Amino acid sequence: MVGQHAGPVTDSNLILSLLPAVLFVNPAAGGGRALSCLARIRHIFEAARFPAEFITTANVDELQARARAAIKDGKRLLLALGGDGTLQGLVNAAYGADVILGILPGGGGNDFADALGLPHEGAAAARAILTGQPRWVDVARARMADGHERLYVGGGGLGIDAEAARHARGALRRLPGRARYIVSALRALCSYRPPKVRAEFPQSDLPPIEMNALLAAVLNTATYGAGIRLAPEARIDDGWLDFAMLEERSLASTLGLLPGLLRNGELHTTRMKRVRAQKIRLSSSPECMFHGDGEILGPTPVEIEVVPQAVRVLAPAQI
Repeated sequence: MVGQHAGPVTDSNLILSLLPAVLFVNPAAGGGRALSCLARIRHIFEAARFPAEFITTANVDELQARARAAIKDGKRLLLALGGDGTLQGLVNAAYGADVILGILPGGGGNDFADALGLPHEGAAAARAILTGQPRWVDVARARMADGHERLYVGGGGLGIDAEAARHARGALRRLPGRARYIVSALRALCSYRPPKVRAEFPQSDLPPIEMNALLAAVLNTATYGAGIRLAPEARIDDGWLDFAMLEERSLASTLGLLPGLLRNGELHTTRMKRVRAQKIRLSSSPECMFHGDGEILGPTPVEIEVVPQAVRVLAPAQI
């Protein structure tokens, strides 16, 4: 059954047995920057005699529909060229199927690819996965107040980061990497009013955390927003989620966090509370929107739980 296995996959012939691959291309990823490496990826695959069908999708709904159709047609190696949001769509389409997934980073934030140890550039990542190995990884499952349920792969949350996600996907989408998210957060700060957020940890002895929150994030990866290190201890295969909540105090104290964020993505402050849990419930007053991988998923209250060893994803071979 998918999600259960006896040990790591080491058969070097496994990937060859799954060919041809299908590569779904998100032309909007990274403000269009994903397309800049597409020709090189084609050349790398052709030179390696790695047959692949390239499918350009207009949005995540089309990606998921085409991915499900490919799986129904017997395809078992599905790749995506884009960011964490693109991979999220592929995971939601493929979850529960006997397939192997791959990500070629080309988005504004490529935190899951970074957690896998893939090169930051799509063509270099294509070379890496040609000799890569499948790796079982966890994902997060979010259930929103409106009944909507969605898997996400890296980071999710509410507060200023959800507001920033709206801007990052709009007028600021062409800014590169971490700068896009930080500038988006600064823009969101202009009108942001911090909600009172209560975090509960069902099925654990952890006490609730409640505060006026600048952000409340639930992470599967150590970073999100293109390298912002909210959960330095997080691992994508440890069966846990890392929760981080930052108390809102003043605009001046918030702006004081920027130098570290710009320099190395670090947030060092006593205003940050961090815990590890397998299930987290977030409620807020007033109601807030929750995002996963930069995609707005739905309103609070929201319950997030880890789905251990949910999918297999190609990662660079361990040396």
